[in-house]
Amino acid sequence: MIREGDRVPQFSLPADDGTIVTRDSLRGKNTVLYFYPKDDTTGCTKEACDFRDAFPQFGKSDAEVIGVSPDSIESHRKFKKKYSLPFKLLTDEGHEVADEFGVWKEKSMYGRKYMGIERTTVIIDRDGRVARIFPKVRVPGHVEEVENALRELDRK
Repeated sequence: MIREGDRVPQFSLPADDGTIVTRDSLRGKNTVLYFYPKDDTTGCTKEACDFRDAFPQFGKSDAEVIGVSPDSIESHRKFKKKYSLPFKLLTDEGHEVADEFGVWKEKSMYGRKYMGIERTTVIIDRDGRVARIFPKVRVPGHVEEVENALRELDRK
């Protein structure tokens, strides 16, 4: 489980565009790494579209937005195309990175318990450290919280 101020754990995940994203490839820019449960579901679609709509603002903060879920590359490609998402989506099918970040958790729906991603956003600073963690994200207003946190980071 990571905490604010920690160095981001080493990772390597495939992206929907065929590239591999690693911890080291993120150095030098602020990164918004948002973990979400599943492509093309109501809450995840709303969150992705909110990030899409605010995407030009993130460029002003020299921040890259990247989504991560256990879905397949093919699922990511369809989701990205359907909603015109301008950022990379990473596949964590074995949930190793979600485990490292502490976001793979027991969940409950209609009394049934199962393991899955707890919606969480992590801001990684230019030096590869965890600048901010937003656990148990509620989608309405979340992107604005992230934008504010990035502005604060830029002031430091």
